Amino acid sequence: MRDVRQHSGSPVPTGEFAFAWDDFHKIAALVHGEAGIVLPENKANLVYSRLAKRLRAIGLRSFREYCALVESDDGADERQALIAAMTTNVTRFFREPHHFEHLSERVLPDLVSAARRGQRVRLWSSACSSGEEPYSIALTLLKAMPDAASHDVLILASDIDPDMIARATAGSYPAVRLGDIPLPMRGQWIANDREGTEPRFHFTEGVKKLIRFRQLNLLRDWPLRGAFDVIFCRNVMIYFDQETQDDIWRRFARQMSPQGHIYIGHSERIATDSMPFELAGQTTYRLKGARR
Repeated sequence: MRDVRQHSGSPVPTGEFAFAWDDFHKIAALVHGEAGIVLPENKANLVYSRLAKRLRAIGLRSFREYCALVESDDGADERQALIAAMTTNVTRFFREPHHFEHLSERVLPDLVSAARRGQRVRLWSSACSSGEEPYSIALTLLKAMPDAASHDVLILASDIDPDMIARATAGSYPAVRLGDIPLPMRGQWIANDREGTEPRFHFTEGVKKLIRFRQLNLLRDWPLRGAFDVIFCRNVMIYFDQETQDDIWRRFARQMSPQGHIYIGHSERIATDSMPFELAGQTTYRLKGARR
């Protein structure tokens, strides 16, 4: 563990709960070990503000007590809550639309043909958050292949946070989010919720049965069978150090079919000189040597 006597010189955050650099470094080390997320010292205020809510919720008086809990044998549930608190779940339907245009125009035609020949087709949303990304993938797929569910076609949607997986599995969203979905893709795949006071909509079973939601930590084992033709891993690597990024890129490459494509975040890059990928479009890569 990092020497807690060394820090940036910035004042430690102060407020309702006692918080020391020792506490910050313990939390940062745990988050890095569990989820690969790097928390530099300029994130101390963020750590304090997000975790202060947890201390109030479970009735602790200081971050020292909180660190003792998450480091204990009885702290497994709270460690999960800690990781969730440090994860930024910013997403929306059809975020970075150029990826879905590329998927629709350049990738899906061959995959649809393969599926109609009886071949297996797999797509993976590897950090699906509350589900907007995999549902966007599913709608794009259904536009190209309305009968996709009757073939060997499946979308895996995974995330480290079980609360996000539960929300995504429910497939219910505030009605104000409907405007992010192109009008031609609504139709039979979306229905209004009739319960509750807040206007909401949900995805129909015709969409849901294309997706399998699973909790998965990208730093741990991937209990996955077969290769993926498409992987979305967007705005995730920015939280990892370079060594972790490189390891995950290589693991993705080993998990992809020969013609596989991977879509990444707008501020992310894959080093094509040292990785088995080549650029195929804006923040879009394919395996080197893939048929064009």
